[in-house]
Amino acid sequence: MSQSSEWQELADKLFLNTVERFPVTLVRGEGSRVWDEEGREYLDFVGGWAVDSLGHCPPVVVKALEEQARTLIQASNQFYTVPAIKLALLLTENSCLDRVFFSNSGAEANEGAVKLARKYGKIHLNGAYEVITTYESFHGRTLAMVAATGQHKFQAPYIPLPEGFTNVEYNNPEAIKRATSEKTCGVMLEPIQGEGGVNIPDDDYLKKVEGWCRERGILLILDEVQTGIGRTGTLFAYSQYNVEPDIMSLAKGLGSGVPIGAFLAKEKASVFVPGEHGTTFGGNPLVCAAAYATLKYILDNDIPRKVKQTGSYFKAELERLKKQFKFIREVRGRGLLLAMEFDSEIAQKVAMECLARGLLVNKVKPNAIRFMPPLIITTGEVDEAVGILKKSLKAIREEANG
Repeated sequence: MSQSSEWQELADKLFLNTVERFPVTLVRGEGSRVWDEEGREYLDFVGGWAVDSLGHCPPVVVKALEEQARTLIQASNQFYTVPAIKLALLLTENSCLDRVFFSNSGAEANEGAVKLARKYGKIHLNGAYEVITTYESFHGRTLAMVAATGQHKFQAPYIPLPEGFTNVEYNNPEAIKRATSEKTCGVMLEPIQGEGGVNIPDDDYLKKVEGWCRERGILLILDEVQTGIGRTGTLFAYSQYNVEPDIMSLAKGLGSGVPIGAFLAKEKASVFVPGEHGTTFGGNPLVCAAAYATLKYILDNDIPRKVKQTGSYFKAELERLKKQFKFIREVRGRGLLLAMEFDSEIAQKVAMECLARGLLVNKVKPNAIRFMPPLIITTGEVDEAVGILKKSLKAIREEANG
């Protein structure tokens, strides 16, 4: 038995059984590639679930972590620290939002966003507290965010769920209008649904929802945990739809592998007072230094523009595969958040065939795989990935044909 197998058996005994892991123990990463204990190399198009925006162990982030770890790691939010202030300034200068709260994850960021919306409703909307979300959304795994997430499979094990959330059809402004009542304080949407299968709305969907929110005086909350920080070809996806959220949540790519979340708010929605929200580790100097280095590199090197170009190239190559393999139903996505949907539930088989050939992809649904590579991948690496994917699809087709 290999050392890798021994580690995996030990993990299966020790970890709570919450995820189906691939039979690979990763020990090292650099750029768009990772290596297992046996020295085998993989091209990583999972990217830590859209987290490794600058790839694995990017020098600029490693340097920031090393320098900050020797200076100040944790101080608590009782005190001011320079890295958090610098990061907040960079975020507000490059978005339509005015104030920032740092957390540790996307789920925490969304929790904070909803709490802020409820406080706004309490003050300005006669105590309104309900938030409208959509089916196939994903906002996190806390109890409240499971209630917000419009997917029954995540909700069913934990009923009764916290109240205050109404799930309606995605990409349907009229459904939001019908669900709005005097109890509604906000609407929370992903500009593009990530965990739901990389679902792209109509170009005017968010604009219509924004108009409705303005008409009713309720808040528009955009969950950009997966779409933000350049992932879809602009720094934030909302700019592609010509809207401005009142509150926006971020995480994943913000720290390029370091766990950090944030929610930002316009001044009118910034209604918290001291003691109403908090965190022990959120916004600590170490993670903020890493996130600042990540975001500054992305801005200084115009990474979103490169993502748009590389993503367009990648999507076109996937469309070429669609013409060759009739069981590919659809290719969709923007930038470097892409999905390939099949006409049957073969996503796991495709992912495992790719794994065997040295490519890591994500089964986002039983009939769809998702690609979330580092934002710094090259067209050459795209060609390599598409070549592996093509061989994998051929193997599946040959097996099906006997």
